[in-house]
Amino acid sequence: MIKKFLLLVILLLSKNLCLDLFCQIELTVSSPDKQIVFTLTSPDQRMEYSIQFQNKNLIDHSPIHLYSTKGVLGEHVKIESLPGHLIQDSYDLIVGKANHVSYQCNQKIYHITDLFDSTLAADIETRVFNDGLAFRYYYPKSNNTDSLYLLDENTGFNVVGDPKVLAMYLPSFQTSHEGLYTYTEYKKLDNSHLMEMPVLFQYAQNVYMSILEANVRDFAGAYLWKENEMLMTKLSPRIDKPNLKIISSLPHYSPWRVIQIGNKPGSLIESNILTNLNEACKLDDVSWIKPGKTTFTWWNGNMVPDTNFAPGNNFETNKYYIDFAAAHHIQYHAIYGYAEQPWYEDDGFDFGTPGQHVDITKPIKPLDIKKICEYGKNKGVDVYVWVNWKALYSKLDSALATFEAWGLCGTMVDFMDRDDQEMINIQEEILLKSAKHHLFVQFHGSSKPSGLHRTYPNEFTREGTLNYEVYKWGNSNVNADHDIHIPFTRMLAGPTDYHLGGFRAVSRKNYKEHYTHPNVLSTRCHMMAMYVVLESYLSMVADVPEAYIHQPGFEFVQAVPSTWDETSVLNASVTEYITIARRKANHWYIGSINNHIAREIDIKLDFLDDKTHQAILFTDAMDVDKNPNHLIRQTRLVSNKDILHLKLGADGGVAMIIK
Repeated sequence: MIKKFLLLVILLLSKNLCLDLFCQIELTVSSPDKQIVFTLTSPDQRMEYSIQFQNKNLIDHSPIHLYSTKGVLGEHVKIESLPGHLIQDSYDLIVGKANHVSYQCNQKIYHITDLFDSTLAADIETRVFNDGLAFRYYYPKSNNTDSLYLLDENTGFNVVGDPKVLAMYLPSFQTSHEGLYTYTEYKKLDNSHLMEMPVLFQYAQNVYMSILEANVRDFAGAYLWKENEMLMTKLSPRIDKPNLKIISSLPHYSPWRVIQIGNKPGSLIESNILTNLNEACKLDDVSWIKPGKTTFTWWNGNMVPDTNFAPGNNFETNKYYIDFAAAHHIQYHAIYGYAEQPWYEDDGFDFGTPGQHVDITKPIKPLDIKKICEYGKNKGVDVYVWVNWKALYSKLDSALATFEAWGLCGTMVDFMDRDDQEMINIQEEILLKSAKHHLFVQFHGSSKPSGLHRTYPNEFTREGTLNYEVYKWGNSNVNADHDIHIPFTRMLAGPTDYHLGGFRAVSRKNYKEHYTHPNVLSTRCHMMAMYVVLESYLSMVADVPEAYIHQPGFEFVQAVPSTWDETSVLNASVTEYITIARRKANHWYIGSINNHIAREIDIKLDFLDDKTHQAILFTDAMDVDKNPNHLIRQTRLVSNKDILHLKLGADGGVAMIIK
């Protein structure tokens, strides 16, 4: 009897050992509507996950390997599923594509432990929404160490099938994040270049997916790299210790790895999943935060008409642009510099290379910043300044205090060109300390956003994309086709600064390089529609005043808001065209942009309420192939039963206000 009892105990222990160590487990969490399913498995003790949408595999058997100086977590693991729960939340955005957001998701946390080293452990926190899912890694504090030294994070994305992909290749980790997009089959993706997030995947049967990241804080930015037909994440290396990606105290969270999913490309654009995954606003006082439109004289070359004063870094030039802004409902004026000379004392070579004796608190002699700010405030126009990040950060506290004392309202921080852990932390420090001095921030030469404008709403916009500034030096590749790529890629990450407002369009065959008075390539209606299509809370009105005054369509630019109460994508076709409607109070603003092929589109107005509305339409004229600045303005009464049938010229667009 004793032998039989011992044999039974051994069999039971062996069975439990098999279940715990060797047999594959399958743990799932679904979206509230059951359409998206995340599955975590451990075949042969390896950690893998899969994603299904409407019972179809989109990402299958994808490995997770977390490399630290302690070892590799993911090859021999035990997975424990903690109880899950439904999260229901709502919040207001100070700056955003919606003023109020409500969402729900199912959350589950998995505790992962290495079978041979119990101190090698992490949690995977998973949240599954109706419009996508996200997971992140939590590195707990252990008895042996209170520090994290992360060598890399190899999260795999084993994409099923051969969907179409819209992606941007980058040459290295240190970059301005600017480039053209490639549209190709997944199997033809280059395996020798980094890919910038977000990346768009277009499956058959109208299924769309993007891979991106949210809440990047005290961490390195992530990229995708194709290895053995699978996409893997690569973290931006530290400058001081390139073999390391993250050095931090424990406990520590990674950013969220986000997969947006929908049956329409527009559903990805409408999604608020990134701000859902960021923390609530950290600022106690937000009453001073007022997004708006801005001049940006650098783009046009600081041009002024024939006057009795010399153009340049002086009061009279800034007064001229402030007067223009005040007369035309433009809230901000930016001071940059003139002829490669910043507005502050700098013995460097150019704007991008500060000298040894740079001092950002000392304007050059012709400029009295305080006097300019006072003049602007009397006119109802606030003033902000461009800065090189190195010049600013070297004396951040004193500089921000000085800016506030002068009466400035913000900064454009430029030439960061990195998103390693140090630079990510520098950006957040600039945001936090700027808010204490009531200064907004506009990042240029920067990495993509990650939804942080919910936490720090004084971040108005970011560049990190190839845009209209390149017209100054003759890059005609930034055309309507490139514009169409942006909403489906870079804009999914958040606000996108683009040097908007060029009102002197020429056809592609007539384009020539002009460093001052640059021309643009798309029709005027296309350029107007970009104010609605792009999400940005500090849109530029970057051309010379003479390009706007008494010009058809400028009334639309003056009227268009900078933040929105609601956003809806009315129709879209990746690489071809897109129509976005955004509501502010009782008015709708609609922008539709087209690629290089003229076409006709239908816009359903069923999103309107039951009342009769007045629609003001700006459409391409019949001769835009010869004169792309020509447009037709018309006013008509419309209802929610109407369908507008509109013609878009090649490189064209439509702009509309519905009251």
